[in-house]
Amino acid sequence: MLLERIYDEDLAQASYLIGCQLLGEAVVVDPRRDINVYLDLAAKNDMRITSVTETHIHADYLSGTLELAAATGARVFVSDEGGPDWTYGPAFDSATRMRDGDTITVGNLILEAVHTPGHTPEHLSFLLTDGAQATAPGFMLTGDFVFVGDLGRPDLLDEAAGGVDTRFQGAKDLFSSLQNRLLTLPDYIQILPGHGSGSACGKALGAVPTSTIGYERAFSWWSQFVIEDDETGFIEALLAGQPDAPSYFGRMKVHNRRGPEVRGPLPDLSRYSGEDFAAALDRDEIIVIDSRPHHEVHLGTVAGSVNIPGIEKSASFGAWVIDPDTEHRSLVVLAANESEAEQFRRHLMRVGIDRVVGYTLSLDGLELTTPRLVSPGDLNDFEHAVLLDVRNASEYAEGHLPGAVHITAGQVLWSTDHLPDEGTIVTYCRSGARNSVAASALRRRGYDIAELEGSYLGWSQLPGNNPVTA
Repeated sequence: MLLERIYDEDLAQASYLIGCQLLGEAVVVDPRRDINVYLDLAAKNDMRITSVTETHIHADYLSGTLELAAATGARVFVSDEGGPDWTYGPAFDSATRMRDGDTITVGNLILEAVHTPGHTPEHLSFLLTDGAQATAPGFMLTGDFVFVGDLGRPDLLDEAAGGVDTRFQGAKDLFSSLQNRLLTLPDYIQILPGHGSGSACGKALGAVPTSTIGYERAFSWWSQFVIEDDETGFIEALLAGQPDAPSYFGRMKVHNRRGPEVRGPLPDLSRYSGEDFAAALDRDEIIVIDSRPHHEVHLGTVAGSVNIPGIEKSASFGAWVIDPDTEHRSLVVLAANESEAEQFRRHLMRVGIDRVVGYTLSLDGLELTTPRLVSPGDLNDFEHAVLLDVRNASEYAEGHLPGAVHITAGQVLWSTDHLPDEGTIVTYCRSGARNSVAASALRRRGYDIAELEGSYLGWSQLPGNNPVTA
């Protein structure tokens, strides 16, 4: 058996290619939308991708299931659990709908669907049996059910999909899934989760890639609650301290349930010369992605650009500040070369931002604007309508500037009804990077923004400045 974990550091997301080496067939579980990595892996190992499936309707990235099936002719398998509100849309009409106990066979391999609701009502996990070596499962692909050291949060439907108090039923379902499904399995079964540390799909995910049922039974924060049948204590502990869910999660849910658009082979990116770039800006045809660090952006940038500093978190940051459902202009990346621009395009595809058409190598010769800054020492005398903290809720609770209101950066563009229509908004994060991302997006919306120079760390280093705790 071939088992390859494909991990996206940007979104802390894991997908898996699992192949039968005897017959040269493979299945991919929870693919992302830029599918070359799976095609390359299959070709490298002389395999054909014959099946593709996903554990649930994802909220944090756009699924590549349909994209991969279109490219390979693979058979699609999706959940048919969870009731009519969680049924996949007509784009999946040709897919095989799976119920608890149904199987996917790939050569000597068998993946058995296990209905494990809690994170979402339709969620499936897959027990994997390598028929060439064993007659019983040795692995469980748990998706967003069980992570290393943590569990998939049950409150995302409330946070991002318009649900009302669904977190409580989700927590009950998760307790039952643990008690009646996971912990009835042998300790030796390896857990292959769908996310790692840094994902907003849980609150305390471990950084190691895999675990076992026995290890989680012995050492996880939740195991004693389940073993002692303490559902009330479990629910309280599970729901406490969950991280902020970015607003784009709601968009992902809608598109993944309906079925993401299949892109197919991508056209080459255009390189914009200085003259062409300036002309496109004058015609208001494009949005510029300024990919430089925030301290360089502060020296001068294109008016109306969005700051997405570097490739590493470009999908995460991009989804905070670009809403492809409402923004239809083309995107041009400030990049070092075509390869870097292509990486930006593929990262942004993972969150459904498909309008990257080209790149430029420099802003030289363009009329630039300098983002407004205010130093920590001048803040008290600086006239402003609101002081806005765009960090996570846990950071805000641990300490914030006196008088600051909180809207996390991943929600701020969808929460503008909480912002004043007039006056200057002073924004800050911890060190300035996230703040620059959010501030650039708010400026595009027409808000008068001043960024706190040095952000929270810069302010807290001044004598006499004492943070407020929530």
